[in-house]
Amino acid sequence: MVAAGSDNTAEAKSRFNAALEEAKAGAAALKTEAGERAKAYRQQATERGDDWATEVKQYGEQAKGKAGELATEGKGKVAEALSALGKAVFDTAPTVDDKLGAKYGDYARTASRSLQETSAKLDAKSVDELGEDARQFVRKSPGLAVGIAAVGGFLLARMFRGRKD
Repeated sequence: MVAAGSDNTAEAKSRFNAALEEAKAGAAALKTEAGERAKAYRQQATERGDDWATEVKQYGEQAKGKAGELATEGKGKVAEALSALGKAVFDTAPTVDDKLGAKYGDYARTASRSLQETSAKLDAKSVDELGEDARQFVRKSPGLAVGIAAVGGFLLARMFRGRKD
C-alpha cells in the first residue's frame, strides 16, 4: 500500500509540475502577444499623432493666411475712413471760418491735411511694417503705449457695455 500512495503522490506532483509548466508557457505567450499589441498600438498612435500634427500645421498656415488677409483688409478700411474723415473736416472748414473765425478754420484745414497724410502713409505701408512701427513705438514710449491701450480698452468696454443695456 505504501507503494500505491507513493505512486499517487509522484503522479500528483508530476501533473502539478506539468500544469505549472503549461501555465508558465501560457503566461509567456500572453506576454509576447501583449507586447506585440502594445507595439502595434504605439505605432498606430504615433502615426495618428503625426497625421494630427500635419493637420494642425495646415490649419495654422491657413489661419495665418486668413489673418494676414483680414489685417490687410482692415488696414485698407482704416485708411479709407481716415481719408473720408479728413475730407469731411476739410469740407466743413469754410463753415468753421464763418461761425468761429479763420483761425479755427485753419485748425480744421491743418487737421484735415494731417488725416489725409496719415491715411496715405497707412495705405503705403504693409501690415508687417505697421507691426514693426508699433513695436518700435512701444519700445520708445512704453508708458504712453500702456496709457493708449488703457484708454482704448476703456472705450471698447464702454462701447460693448452700452450695447448690452
